[in-house]
Formats: sequence, structure tokens, C-alpha cells
Amino acid sequence: MPIRFELGDIIRLRKAHPCGSDEWEILRTGMDIRLKCQGCGRVVLLARPKVERGLKGFVRRHTPPRTADDQS
Repeated sequence: MPIRFELGDIIRLRKAHPCGSDEWEILRTGMDIRLKCQGCGRVVLLARPKVERGLKGFVRRHTPPRTADDQS
């Protein structure tokens, strides 16, 4: 079963980026996943299976803002 990624999630990958950071923000999901390096801001596009294999863990999961309807 594929891992559920949400836009705005911050993930940690096993292999660090050349800038030294191993944390990435998810910008787009699908068959390919667009990631933004949290160290230098570089944006890359990786195949979903490559991201899933290299995933070390979630640093922060995106939580959508609460609306007035959610508070009741």
C-alpha cells in the first residue's frame, strides 16, 4: 500500500542533499513527487517509489486549518 503524502508535509530522506539538509517539503504528489529542500530551497521531482524507499520518517505532517464548521 502506498504511503499517504499530503501537500505541505515535511519528510526526512535517508540520503542528504548536497547542501547537507535531509529534510524536504512536499509540493506536489502523484506518480512523481515534487520536493523542496529545506536547506537551500532547490526543487526536485522524484518518482514516488524512489521517495517511498528513501523515506526515513515524517518531520511534520500538514494539518489543514480548522473552519467554523469543524468546531461544532
